Amino acid sequence: MKTRFPAAALCLLFCLLLCGCAPVEDERQEPASDPGSAQRPGEETEGGPDEQPPEPELTEEEERALRAQELLDSLTLEQKIGQLFMIRPEALADKDVVTEWDDAMAERLAQYPAGGVVLFGQNIVSPDQLAALTGAFQKAGSVPLFIGVDEEGGKVARIARNDAFDVTRYDSMAAVGASGDPEQARGAGRTIGGYLAAYGFNLDFAPVADVYTNPENTVIGDRAFSSDPQEAAEMVCAAIEGFHSAGILTCVKHFPGHGDTRDDTHDGVVTVDKTWDELLGCELVPFIAALEQTDMVMAAHITAPAVTSDGLPASLSYEMITGRLRGELGYDGVVITDSLEMGAVAGQYAPAESAVLAVKAGVDIVLMPSDYAAAFEGVVQAVKEGVLTEERIDQSVLRILTLKLACGLIK
Repeated sequence: MKTRFPAAALCLLFCLLLCGCAPVEDERQEPASDPGSAQRPGEETEGGPDEQPPEPELTEEEERALRAQELLDSLTLEQKIGQLFMIRPEALADKDVVTEWDDAMAERLAQYPAGGVVLFGQNIVSPDQLAALTGAFQKAGSVPLFIGVDEEGGKVARIARNDAFDVTRYDSMAAVGASGDPEQARGAGRTIGGYLAAYGFNLDFAPVADVYTNPENTVIGDRAFSSDPQEAAEMVCAAIEGFHSAGILTCVKHFPGHGDTRDDTHDGVVTVDKTWDELLGCELVPFIAALEQTDMVMAAHITAPAVTSDGLPASLSYEMITGRLRGELGYDGVVITDSLEMGAVAGQYAPAESAVLAVKAGVDIVLMPSDYAAAFEGVVQAVKEGVLTEERIDQSVLRILTLKLACGLIK
């Protein structure tokens, strides 16, 4: 007789077999982690001793410096040298007067790239014509151009003295200074800057920072705010604020001071006999006050034998530009010469010679050489021959590009 297992016993045996097939869970086992959070080989644990802090954010000034260096590194030697020049429109044309842009000028600018252009009364006909001309120049440059003008207010005003323009006219900056109210100078800068910006300019060769102390002076006169250095300084700084509020760059002139001279550097050699200490007590007061605010300083073609031993005009003198202006006064901004077409320089030096001397002196921008092509080629040749180093060129171009970035000319 066969033995049979009870049904209950069979059910119990079946359950035991099922349980034996299942894995036994270790109560000590940690729950599985998210695969996305698993530590990778070589990766430090959060908060570990080798954790690197996040990169600090760059300041606006640091970002600008990096961008300027990137731009500098992207330029050829010829393009860098071009940034050192501001020229008349006629330097790009085979005609005496330029009032409109043409293809020949575009070809010339490509051959001899320039950092900026300066317009004069002969280039300015009407509001529409002026806006078209400045717009064409700005589109033509591989690097955006400084577009400058002498619009001081008073007798030196290329736009305000043109009847085709309905703008505010000033009798003189001396009349503004005579008010004794810096707000008048600030308002003049804001007003003049406003219409300049509207017509496509971004740089004014103003305000005049000279102190008018010599009644026999024929070139400055009422272009200066005052014969008192402190009053002139207040007016100059206020005028700069006004120009800046309108989006216009400024250039104080004519360093180290043209107010106590009898002769005109447009015509020939001009000498100031004062010592450096004497200049510090008067002529230099407005310049020193403005150095933190202004965008450029214009060096005059004034010889100062009691200050420098090289016999050169201030604009070409290493002792005056690098030694005094940059070294002693601590100015590290853009320095520009007065026009190299003027008799004090053009009557003594060839275009290439004066351009090279200016750069060697520490100047950043060479203004209007009488022969642009010759001056440009002269600087190129000076670098190739080792008279100038490319590092020296880079110093100036870096200042220029940094300024163009700071004012929004380069986006």
